[in-house]
Amino acid sequence: MANFSDPIDSQQAIINDLTTTKGASVWGDRLFTVLVRGLAFSGSLFLLLIGWIVFQDAQPAMKAFGLGFFWSQDWDVGKLQFGGLPYIYGTLVSSALALFFAVPLGLAVALTTSENFVPDWVRSPVAFLVELIASIPSVIIGLWGIFILIPILKPLQEVLFKTFAWFPLFSTEPFGPSTLIAGVVLGIMILPTIAAIGRDALRAVAPELRSASMALGATRWETIFRVLLPTASSGIIGAIILALGRALGETMAVTMVIGNSTIISPSLIAPGYTIPAVLANQFPEAFEELHIGALMYLALILFIITLVVNSLAVLLVELVKSNR
Repeated sequence: MANFSDPIDSQQAIINDLTTTKGASVWGDRLFTVLVRGLAFSGSLFLLLIGWIVFQDAQPAMKAFGLGFFWSQDWDVGKLQFGGLPYIYGTLVSSALALFFAVPLGLAVALTTSENFVPDWVRSPVAFLVELIASIPSVIIGLWGIFILIPILKPLQEVLFKTFAWFPLFSTEPFGPSTLIAGVVLGIMILPTIAAIGRDALRAVAPELRSASMALGATRWETIFRVLLPTASSGIIGAIILALGRALGETMAVTMVIGNSTIISPSLIAPGYTIPAVLANQFPEAFEELHIGALMYLALILFIITLVVNSLAVLLVELVKSNR
């Protein structure tokens, strides 16, 4: 029992220690502990099992092409020659473009819906509508990209080509589907993730910090950029990395708007290809062992990229927390 003659800090330490004790040893608690630990480890085992199966199925291509698969551009099903560079390049570039478009918009939505810039009757519908985008099937977004977005952005792509044809990023004549269109579609798809988690991270900041900052004479924008965003940075970074993970793995919408070209071009208005897109297009028609192995090799590369991205996110969040 706590001695109330002790200093307040000592009493607080004892109270905090209550959360670390095992509590009463009853069968319900032990069963719950075993159940939770089992479910936690089953998730890790499931992840390892997926990785092992993909690794095993990729063995024929790994033995045939080795590490040269990463920088080879050959993809000839008839000659059974396979290289993954066009798909790796397209996946990384389209995902980077998605972050370029989605991060500023997502943070703007998060700030608008977490602060009192607009009345409550405006904030709630805006937050609901943005989060509603996440529930739209990717096929629907892909169709919208084909019939609405491409016709709208084609004139802009033509202007970029005519004006900045000397610049490598706009050096090819556009014909509609392109890596740029895929980046815009992916940006729209990951926007709800950044906006929703970013808003929750901002709303979790203690109101006392806002009051203290403004009491010291800081303006609203100084409070946001020097207090709120740094304090919520770990949550915002986590939201961005989660969104990147979805962008890396998005399949149908990207397949429908990127153009599916294996030619690597620095131009963003040229067609491209991604790993999920080639898996969706060619897996149903793959019968040769080496062809299936090459597709599974690409799947393994995407699996590793996703794991690396999420691992870096965890390390980055922990680094931000430790430096706070």
